[in-house]
Formats: sequence, structure tokens, C-alpha cells
Amino acid sequence: MTAPAAGHDVARLVAALLSHETRGTPGELSGRARSLPPRLPTGPTGLGTSAARVAVPPPAGDRHQGSRARAPEAPATTSGPSDTAVPELYCPPPLRDDPALATEVNERLLAWAAETGIYAGRLERVRAADFGRLMMLAHPGTDDPRRLLAAARCALAEWATDDYYCDDESMGSRPEALGSHLGLAYTAMDPTHPPLRYAREADQGLRADPVRVALRDSFAQLVPYADRTQVTRLRQEVAALFVAYAQEGAWRAEERMPAVWEYLAHRQVNSFVPCLALIDVVDGYALTAAEYDDQRVRRAVALAGTASTLVNDLYSMAKEHDSSGRDFNLPTVVAAEEQCSPREAVERSVEIHDELVRTFEGEAAALTLTGSPALGRFLAGVWAWLGGNREWHRGSARYQAASGA
Repeated sequence: MTAPAAGHDVARLVAALLSHETRGTPGELSGRARSLPPRLPTGPTGLGTSAARVAVPPPAGDRHQGSRARAPEAPATTSGPSDTAVPELYCPPPLRDDPALATEVNERLLAWAAETGIYAGRLERVRAADFGRLMMLAHPGTDDPRRLLAAARCALAEWATDDYYCDDESMGSRPEALGSHLGLAYTAMDPTHPPLRYAREADQGLRADPVRVALRDSFAQLVPYADRTQVTRLRQEVAALFVAYAQEGAWRAEERMPAVWEYLAHRQVNSFVPCLALIDVVDGYALTAAEYDDQRVRRAVALAGTASTLVNDLYSMAKEHDSSGRDFNLPTVVAAEEQCSPREAVERSVEIHDELVRTFEGEAAALTLTGSPALGRFLAGVWAWLGGNREWHRGSARYQAASGA
């Protein structure tokens, strides 16, 4: 099944708005985005509003031109079904596929991981997961490997927090220590200020843990590309992510399967939202705090964050089925609550994903019409992230059970 092409007048207006974007330079971060209008339109919501779709601008720059496949105005599409693959998903296609850029970012990320000490002895698994490819696919607004690497460092540090503290017992995760680990991990992003006599011990404590080293360094290396409000935004989103890690840890400790509504609330926070929060940083402009924090914008970002994470749920099912401990993904939770077959649970999960994507699509298009140019650009970047994220999950070794990644 293929989603209908965008033919609505609203879609054409959005495309026109985005086609006149100008790309900010690093020195213009603080002044490019104008403030939020007094009122943003509530706009169309829910299923049936996909005609007002977000039109994504073409990828930036002319670096690695020979290897890039562009589709700047492609409509959302669905994946083909098979007995073993994830069923059809309503999702935009990726805007580019630049293997050379992906490899460059991935190699730089691996070197950084080795420096910080995360995934020691497992770096080949990190290489196979190909997070550089995720950054290349999900951020088509820049060709600068340094900016893509800045986002990749942050993402890998966040995922290492999950692997080391929450999910993987072979890497030292223990439910009873989760809160303590996460509390100290937060101080790697928002430094503690102890009395002088304890300062050395506090610093040594941070340096003793590779996850805390990675978190601290990822934020430090983000500073050349992000202004103060953008760094604060990311810190807040990662803090919320840590709360969700603790929530999942409680489910494991209680050996309890959450209700579907509870799991979806959890997935809104334990999601790719911290990655989405860096879209403007990677692309070299700044969305104002007033716009990012507007409840309608927050809602749109949350919808996209949840949807992109449900893609993760669907593609990670095989991996999690082979892991120790209780599995938490939407199909598993749906099957437990509705007492249905695994296939029926997967199909229901796909329906939930598609509803979220279509709702984001309509609401983001409406917000783009009267928001600032920076807001329109940011929401187009979120749309591009959805397509790149899904494409990466289809091929990453991290989600292939047989690979051990």
C-alpha cells in the first residue's frame, strides 16, 4: 500500500514556505529564528488529515554528491509485507543514502567510543550497528560529518546508559543499582558543585564510569554547535529519558507487564525525542525555546518520538526475544493485555504507529503554516528523521537476532 501523494492546497503552501528557507551559519545561531506568533493554529488532527502533509526541503550541500539519492518531495510510503518482516508502516522514505558520509561518521564515532571506554571489547558490534548510517539517514539537512558526529556522540552515550544500567546484565546492569547509576549519570550532564574537599572525589567518581565519561564528553563536544538554550533542551529531554529508564527498571523488578496505555505513556518519554531535540543543532540554526516549549509543538514532537520508537519496538522484537529477562515492546504488551496472537499484536502495533504518524503529519503541516521559518524547518526535519530512522532499523545489525548485536 502506498500513501496518496500530497495534493492538498495546504501541502503546496507548506512546500512553498520551506522552499524559501535560508540556511543559517554557525555564527548566526542565536538570531535566525523569530519568536513564536501569539497564536498557533490548532489545525487538523487525527486520521484523515494526511493531505496536509509536511513537505521536506532537499538535503543540504553538495558533499558526496555522486552517492546521494534524493527524494525531496516524496510522499509517505509503506513497507511491503512478508511472513517474517515488519508489516506495512505508514512512513516517509529517507531523503538520501550517502554510504561514504555514513562510514565517515561511523568510524569517527567508534574512535570516540574507544576513547571514552564505552562498549570496551564490543566495538565491532557497535561498528556493525552502524550508528553513523542512522545519523546520515535521519539528518539530511547537513553534510558536515562534525555536526553529525556531535549528535551521534550524544545518542550513543544515551544508549550506553540503557545498555549498561538497564538492559544488559552482561554489561553490569542490576535493577537494584539503577536509581543510583542514573542519578550520578545526570551529574555528568549537569555538573555537581560539591564543597572543595569533596570535589576531587566527585571528579574521580565521574571518570571511573565509562558511561558517565561518555555523557560528559558528548555534552562538552556539543557546545561548539549549540547555544545555551539548545544544550538545556537536550539536558531536559535526557533527564526525562532517565526517569523512563527507572520506570522500566521498576517493571522488571516487580516482574510486571504494564497496561498498553501505561506502556505508551512510557514510550513517549523513553523514546528518540532527545535525538529529535538536536535537529536544529545538526542543521546549523536555532529553534527558540518559546517555540519548542509551546504545547502544540511539544505534542507534535512527542507524537513523532513515540512513533519512531515503536519502529524500534517492531524491529527489536527478535533481539529482545533472545535476551534474558522480561521483554518490553508494544506487541508483547498488546498480546498480554488483549490475549491475542503475536501476529495480531504486531498488526495492532502497526495501526497505533500509523495513527501517530498521520496525526503528526497533519498537525505539523498546520503549525508550519503560521509558525516561524525555523519552526517549519524543524518540523520538516522531524519528518525526515522518521523516514531515516525507519530505513536504518530495516538494515541495522543491532536488530538482527542472529547477529548478536
